[in-house]
Amino acid sequence: MLHLLFLAAVAAGAQDAPPVTETITVTATRSETRVADTPASVVIVPAAALRNTAAPTLDDALRQVAGFTLFRRAGSRVANPTAQGVSLRGIGASGASRALVLDEGVPLNDPFGGWVYWGRVPRVAVERAEVLRGGASELYGSSAMGGVVQFIRRRESALTVDVSGGSEETGTLSIFGAGARGPWSFSMAGDFFTTDGYVLVREGQRGAVDVEADSRHAAVDATLRRGTGFLRASHYTEARANGTPLQVNDTTIWSVAGGGDTPFAGGTLALRAYGSDQDYFQTFSAIAANRASERLTIEQRVPSRSAGGSAQWSRPIAGRHLLLAGTEVRYVRGESDELRFTPAGTFPVSAGGTQETASAFVEGIAALGTRMTATAALRVDGWRNGSTTNVQANPRVSLLYRANDALSFTGSAYTAFRAPTLNELYRGFRVGNIDTLPNDRLTAEDLTAFELGARARHVRLTLFWMRTTDTIANVTIGQSGGTITRQRQNLGTTLSRGAELDGEWSLGRNWRASAGWLYADATVRDGDLAGRRIPQVPRHQATAQLQWRSIAAQLRWSTAQFDDDRNE
Repeated sequence: MLHLLFLAAVAAGAQDAPPVTETITVTATRSETRVADTPASVVIVPAAALRNTAAPTLDDALRQVAGFTLFRRAGSRVANPTAQGVSLRGIGASGASRALVLDEGVPLNDPFGGWVYWGRVPRVAVERAEVLRGGASELYGSSAMGGVVQFIRRRESALTVDVSGGSEETGTLSIFGAGARGPWSFSMAGDFFTTDGYVLVREGQRGAVDVEADSRHAAVDATLRRGTGFLRASHYTEARANGTPLQVNDTTIWSVAGGGDTPFAGGTLALRAYGSDQDYFQTFSAIAANRASERLTIEQRVPSRSAGGSAQWSRPIAGRHLLLAGTEVRYVRGESDELRFTPAGTFPVSAGGTQETASAFVEGIAALGTRMTATAALRVDGWRNGSTTNVQANPRVSLLYRANDALSFTGSAYTAFRAPTLNELYRGFRVGNIDTLPNDRLTAEDLTAFELGARARHVRLTLFWMRTTDTIANVTIGQSGGTITRQRQNLGTTLSRGAELDGEWSLGRNWRASAGWLYADATVRDGDLAGRRIPQVPRHQATAQLQWRSIAAQLRWSTAQFDDDRNE
């Protein structure tokens, strides 16, 4: 698939992008660190790249990062929200994201299903996005098995309005306004999107039931700050038609988050707390083989509640070393309440439960002489689904060697994991004539990985080997009368190995260029599906961006990928 996106922006000329060696990340080590000083594979998408992209949504903007994909090909404009989980480096996705998505340290992953509502963060309120590729469970826990995406918010006093329109009756409005009075500052942001979408079925296979998959969302939030402390309240609504007249879904989310940093015991103590209330509704239908008609099969309501918090302490030692320690807790409760319609009548089905998580982590960064830096981290997570308790420990060891000012080498070894979500345990769903069943016997996925990297002044190359055991996937278990039945199962071992190459250049005062390429050989290694490629993972992906002042062009390319577990 080849896309060429072009935008003539209304903003003034963009400033130079900072040199790669001076770019700061807070995601790789949970503290401010130069990208050049961390062995992790981090890509920063700066403010200019976010403002000047033609992509109307944040997930499409993040496709500038080679290897960033959602569960299916379609982005959040038309994809069902349950298919908007992140996949990085070819470890695949199953609807639930295998990467953690943060809004200034607060999780955005759906507490019940693990997917992400990308419209919740207004685009023009984002200062930059940081994409950490590779497992990060040693610092971030279960949701970060494949990596971390973090949005850093704008804080300057400003008023920004971004309006766009396009084909398929698509329109967006994103607003950010902020000001200060004495030690207090206040900001408000909003993001509004609508599109009539397009028909999701190929033209030669369409029938009378196939209509455009339209969507619309509205996100509003307000933030109050004093010093490093903040309090944010937000509201999000979304409504979608999923490609046929009877298939629709809508979501309403209320959330609040707050926190701050304060000096403590010779270092800095960072505190965060958050909570959310969500209601999700969706309908499913059975479609005739000729796609001329459909009948309603399920109405599903999924209310869920979540609350959590974290405490993190960090302290520099002798100006060359860093010690960091912290703890996190989270509570989630969700239910799947269904009303099923059959020829024999209508009957209700309900399932659900709670998930409680607590963890502790520690990280040390030490300078070994003038050229070598070593990083070691360990996190222990305990989680409970109902009466079942599990404990997981994940370590990481990394080295960074600076051969000279322009060349350095990195190496890392680590483990990571992902616990099954309440959605995978208890909620079934139907897409067309494919019926997917839940599985309350699922166990956690475990990842073992190794990385080797080299970086020059503007280019970074990383080789990776990532082995996942007890991989959770939608596995075909039967077919009858045109209906395919799948179930979420721990299918066995998968392996993703390959390379990623990234580069970024400032070409004079007004030009900026970046490019990325990912090769991922991602296959199932054992079980009934041994030798088959992981669904939704192309072997090659490439991106390129060129920006002059506030005019930008973006190119994306990928090879073919399978939709199903049997590679058919």
